[in-house]
Amino acid sequence: MSTAVQMPAAPRRWEEDHDRLLNSTGAGNGDTLAANNDEETSTSSKNALRKKKGYANSVKLFGVDLSPDNIAVAMVYFVQGVLGLSRLAVSFYLKDDLHLDPAETAVISGFSALPWLIKPLYGFISDSVPLFGYRRRSYLVLSGLLGALSWSLMATLVDSKYSAAFCILLGSLSVAFSDVVVDSMVVERARGESQSMSGSLQSLCWGSSAFGGIVSSYFSGSLVDAYGVRFVFGLTAMLPLITSAVAVLVKEQPVVGSVRGLKQNFPLADAGFLEKSKEDIVKLWGAVKQPNVLLPTLFIFLWQATPQSDSALFYFTTNKLGFTPEFLGRVKLVTSVASLLGVGLYNGFLKKVTLRKIFIATTLLGSVLGMTQVFLVTGLNRQFGISDEWFAIGDSLILTVLGQASFMPVLVLAARLCPEGMEATLFATLMSISNGGSVVGGLIGAGLTQLFGITKDRFDNLAFLIVLCNLSSLLPLPLLGLLPQDDSDTTLKEDEDIEMKSN
Repeated sequence: MSTAVQMPAAPRRWEEDHDRLLNSTGAGNGDTLAANNDEETSTSSKNALRKKKGYANSVKLFGVDLSPDNIAVAMVYFVQGVLGLSRLAVSFYLKDDLHLDPAETAVISGFSALPWLIKPLYGFISDSVPLFGYRRRSYLVLSGLLGALSWSLMATLVDSKYSAAFCILLGSLSVAFSDVVVDSMVVERARGESQSMSGSLQSLCWGSSAFGGIVSSYFSGSLVDAYGVRFVFGLTAMLPLITSAVAVLVKEQPVVGSVRGLKQNFPLADAGFLEKSKEDIVKLWGAVKQPNVLLPTLFIFLWQATPQSDSALFYFTTNKLGFTPEFLGRVKLVTSVASLLGVGLYNGFLKKVTLRKIFIATTLLGSVLGMTQVFLVTGLNRQFGISDEWFAIGDSLILTVLGQASFMPVLVLAARLCPEGMEATLFATLMSISNGGSVVGGLIGAGLTQLFGITKDRFDNLAFLIVLCNLSSLLPLPLLGLLPQDDSDTTLKEDEDIEMKSN
């Protein structure tokens, strides 16, 4: 669901939420179990867990001992959140420096989100292909270096829309891969722990990412205003290096094999490896094609694939209304906090409501409230004595809370669909399909923006685009019959398991 001044970003309807959940923003914040070997955990991680249990740390956060490996996990999630620092800079760079139209900006945003559609592949590579003897450390270092390279190029050499799209894609790949690796570490540590400790680990991850997102929201606009987009890109380039640096804190024993040389580090040529890969793919497809999984997955995709008008609204608020980067940074800070309120709304009041009722209520309410953006476009808010700035802040706050609350059932539904024995891989696959729906929605929105003749300085038909996008969000409602029937007798333990996988 779009907000009044939402910036073009990664594929998430709740994008102001989280630049990973807050980043694509978009994040998301729902793919935490993306990478994990569903049948066995690494011996090195188990050894690290036993060592951690052998002593008690005096410093705790969210009930979790701040051991070196837990600090590494928290810092990687913090980096994912704080990378939202570049969000506004990218939007203004595409608009003001490259002089792109809203439709072109939307296409680049969709293109840059492609790495988030194949996250299960990263998990499979990390689990199965040790790099220089390590499954986690090496990939964290590599991800950090890749991210630093991409933003360094943005700060210095990039001067065309094609090179910008490529560098943004590399940055997105860096975040997505590191996200998968650190998620697998969390999964490995959560196994064998109590529900309380597992929840504490998830709270540490979420809290670190949310804190990073709030920090970046506060500074993103003012830095663009004061120093320009290139400076922000250069500053952003230093942040992924934190991921590379904290990789040394990860307690992981080198993977020692009987085969030396190239095959030990790159076993892709091994016939046994290829055979196992084929078996895993067949197993995954066998689970997805089951009607009780395939039909709800189709609903999730279609629910996310409705068109969006985010890029056009961003151009309108900056070029027509004159919103400055500093003000948009404040709005982004408000919506970052609002996403947390949305999670609280769901956990406090909606968690026990049936999924079908939540989808109906949030979709109808979101469609109606989304129409209020027409007030901003037509200036009706000023007739009621409400300035554009205050209306934008209030509208964004309400829509972000609702958007986050409406996305939580998607996570719960995806978690319920996962069969025993391959929860993580299938959950990550379902989330990738959901992200794919958001990308499709963004591209459809870009096409409609072009069709309606909306450019960087023409907004005559923007109100019609907003109305069409909001009405289209109602189209998936007749397909609610594809969802499984809610079981009112679900036990508390099952609810906790679902909540754990959703986190």
